[in-house]
Amino acid sequence: MFWLRSRRVVTIALAHAIEREAARRGCAPLPVLRRKGFLGFGWFVESIRATKDDWGPQYVAQTTDAEMGKDVHTFYVPIFDFEVMMTRDPANVQAVLATESQDWDIGEYRTASWAPMFGDGVFTARGEHWKHSRALVRPQFSMDQINDLDLIERHVQELFAAIDRRYSPCAGAGLDAGWTPKFDLLPLFYNLTLDITTELIYGYSVHSQNPSQRLELPVIPGYDAPDRENIGMHMDGGKLWIETRGAFGRFRWLLPTRKFYAHCAAIHKYADWFVQLRLSRGDKYLDGLQSEAGQPSKDRFVLLHELAKATKDPVELRSQTLNILTAGRDTTASLLGWVFYFLARHPGVLAKLRNEVVQQFGPFRQSGPTGIEFRVLRDSVPYLYAVINEALRMAPVVPLNERVALRDTVLPRGGGPNRDKPVFVPKGTQVLIPTFAMLRREDLWGPDVEQFRPERWVEDGGRKFGFEFIPFGGGARQCLGQHFARIKAAYVIVRLLQRYDRVENLEWPKDAPMKFHHTIENRSATGVQIRLHEASFPDGSV
Repeated sequence: MFWLRSRRVVTIALAHAIEREAARRGCAPLPVLRRKGFLGFGWFVESIRATKDDWGPQYVAQTTDAEMGKDVHTFYVPIFDFEVMMTRDPANVQAVLATESQDWDIGEYRTASWAPMFGDGVFTARGEHWKHSRALVRPQFSMDQINDLDLIERHVQELFAAIDRRYSPCAGAGLDAGWTPKFDLLPLFYNLTLDITTELIYGYSVHSQNPSQRLELPVIPGYDAPDRENIGMHMDGGKLWIETRGAFGRFRWLLPTRKFYAHCAAIHKYADWFVQLRLSRGDKYLDGLQSEAGQPSKDRFVLLHELAKATKDPVELRSQTLNILTAGRDTTASLLGWVFYFLARHPGVLAKLRNEVVQQFGPFRQSGPTGIEFRVLRDSVPYLYAVINEALRMAPVVPLNERVALRDTVLPRGGGPNRDKPVFVPKGTQVLIPTFAMLRREDLWGPDVEQFRPERWVEDGGRKFGFEFIPFGGGARQCLGQHFARIKAAYVIVRLLQRYDRVENLEWPKDAPMKFHHTIENRSATGVQIRLHEASFPDGSV
């Protein structure tokens, strides 16, 4: 009882001190979400349940509108003794991520949740450790390093082969002629991006699309060969636990850990094997790849090889490569899934996009692609990038971001009766940025905000990016690989639309609402249930 009284006295005294400091800085009070349930935990329980039921992003947006109103964009969320603020205001987001970023960092709970699996890397580190990671990794993502379209094409061919093996189009002249049977395209996209990213990072693709293509690995005394068969499964399983641990924050100790740490151990073992191979071979790492893969080593980019020129610390090499592995695989696969999810539901958009693709790059040819060059792909297909941007708006791959105030600071607006006054933010306050909710603001995106309409990105001279649209984050911690992710996604879309001229939605019911499976990134919880129609080729074959 004495402890409770003492804590209440301290809390009241702290609240008065915060009020005085806010007044001194010219700040006004912020709206407060009503408490729900015991100590405010009702909101927490509901959000966990919504995420489990695959509508977590919609829950945040709908609850904000219903409880606070559509014109309230920054407010406090009272849960126990947490200092949590929510903002979907682009001005405040810009302050947190960019203009006042020196006052903010990712939260310690995020680091504690992610680190057992990914280590201390560019997406998990804080403060000086993050600056070191960024400086180490950033030079590896120049345009010259990431424009290897030949690498992507090799794995697109494996994607085509996988579709042909499992879902070969019907022959003949009936109604189903040229159509594949129904299948889920999303797992094939995750295989594709895992195969591309493992080759880019370690030099050896995991070949999850076609295991028969896997190279025989050399023997390293004292190290078992990596489990290439199950690395994707371990990544998905581990990230599901990370998502839950992050939501529980400082109460994550209530969760069981055995399965989570088993996934972490398997992922570490996979990366450690390649790190040891690179350290043992030294500068001859690429020469070994040349003899084993039959591919030229000169000027070939392998992230691990480049990082090992700057550090020989095996734990750091493991951590940095695993950070890039999860980003390179998951975000692009999720994005590709959502693009085809929407194209299957919007045949007019598909026809317009395919027309642009065929006009710019020509139809599909059995002999391989012609004319798909990096700069042309980057600069000459505006509607393609409008489709990609609209998919990212409708289904942001990362639906929630967060930062914690490192010191007392101020956000530019949200306080007072008109919500236009600055807001005082005490040190230690966590700010959640629900990007999905920001992308559903009608006042920012228009009355058709709920519609998939890529034209919004090209009409009237084209829409410029602001902090209302941050699919790859913003400011100092903006994703280093965003350009590679866009190019990789664009290339895959081009190649698929060259080969297939129609995509039919076969999810049932056809008008089912979007469902988000959220394990750090957002993927379609129902997959991409479609069938594809093979286009006629220039030689007359189909």
